[in-house]
Amino acid sequence: MRETHRFSNKEIWKLLLPLMVEQLLTSLMGMADTVMVSNVGSEAISAVSLVDSINVLVIQALSALSAGGAILCSQYIGKKDMERARKAAEQAALSITFLSVLLAVFCLAFQQPLLRLIFGSVDPLVMENSRTYFFYTALSFPFIALYDVGASIFRAQENTRTPMVISVISNLMNIGGNAFLIWGLHMGVAGAALATLISRIFCGLMVMAWLRRPCWVIRIRNYSRIRPQLQYIRKILWIGIPSGIENAMFQFGKLAIQSTVSTMGTVAIAAQAMTNILENLSGICAMGIGIGLMTIVGQCVGAGEDEEAAYYIKKLSAFSEVVVLAGCLIVYAMTRPVTLLGGMETESARMCLQLVGIITIVKPIVWTGAFIPAYGMRAAGDVRYSMLLSCISMWAFRVTLCIYLTHTFGLGPISVWIGMFTDWTVRSVLYLWRFRSRRWLKHKLIENGQGGLS
Repeated sequence: MRETHRFSNKEIWKLLLPLMVEQLLTSLMGMADTVMVSNVGSEAISAVSLVDSINVLVIQALSALSAGGAILCSQYIGKKDMERARKAAEQAALSITFLSVLLAVFCLAFQQPLLRLIFGSVDPLVMENSRTYFFYTALSFPFIALYDVGASIFRAQENTRTPMVISVISNLMNIGGNAFLIWGLHMGVAGAALATLISRIFCGLMVMAWLRRPCWVIRIRNYSRIRPQLQYIRKILWIGIPSGIENAMFQFGKLAIQSTVSTMGTVAIAAQAMTNILENLSGICAMGIGIGLMTIVGQCVGAGEDEEAAYYIKKLSAFSEVVVLAGCLIVYAMTRPVTLLGGMETESARMCLQLVGIITIVKPIVWTGAFIPAYGMRAAGDVRYSMLLSCISMWAFRVTLCIYLTHTFGLGPISVWIGMFTDWTVRSVLYLWRFRSRRWLKHKLIENGQGGLS
């Protein structure tokens, strides 16, 4: 008898493809941003790279909190409890927007001390550019939160196309704004930051306006009438806070590494910045698969179908492995043209190509197991294990090893990647053990129920 599953292959790809496209285009647009800024000079791209390491810390923390709301919505949808799914969506929007405003105010109020604390005594021109870029991007934090939570609510109800379309339009606005402000008006880093702010305002407001339409299964009718309901906020934060801590500690670790890289000179900083973007690009479509996996596993767990949840983690991890391998090969082929287009200095370009070549060999072997199964486990409510593993592995291997190799052997940027490869390998092994143990299925957010596709 033919085995049947909750989601057909057609339904899976309908969910995943827009996510993969959205993640890929967003990454490409980020790379285009870097190429444009790099033409302003090494100081400009160094400033953007340094500040973005702070911005990513905030962005990923907000994204983790949004994912907490999405997971709760997905589980209620799997249980066919649409009223509670709607309330969970409202409470996610309320709480995450509030937190994002607090973060923006904090970063604006302590802008200069934060930059000096993290980056120390960098080149004065780099610091001046950093202050300009950080000011505009901090203003955008609430709009990032609006987009994240709105997109997460759409994805929880298997609608990944709407966030993709809004994101694509926003990214095109960003690129057009960059071209006009950087090359047309010669505004340099300020132009790049202003274009980013405008595109993020559009993105956040548009996704929340679209979420009000009556055609959606889960929609938010009237934002002004939403009031805090602690029973939902507690569940959202129970998932979101450990994931937020995980992402925040992960970014703090990257900041520690970045501080080490910043002592290597502008050539190394520029090479490492471009290598980071290219490495991210090679796995970005697989990250889209991981995001989609949260919706699938969340609905399965909400419906009480634990074995289905495990089946889809294995299936989508296999998809991801193929995608990562293809991504690494494509990115390696395009590295040299990208460095030429970006006007990178010869030594920076050479260093970047060497690093990307090493990543192309190692990443397909260990990366998928280190990241993709964790998406599914979080969707089942197993967030604390992921938080502890990520924090310990990050600091014990990636950060410590990088700093040790840099200061003891003077290895330069390659020390960053040796630490990273070690971190990926440890995570991959321990996530495999956790998955096979089935302990990740013992964390229940809601009472199980039976239900089909939403």
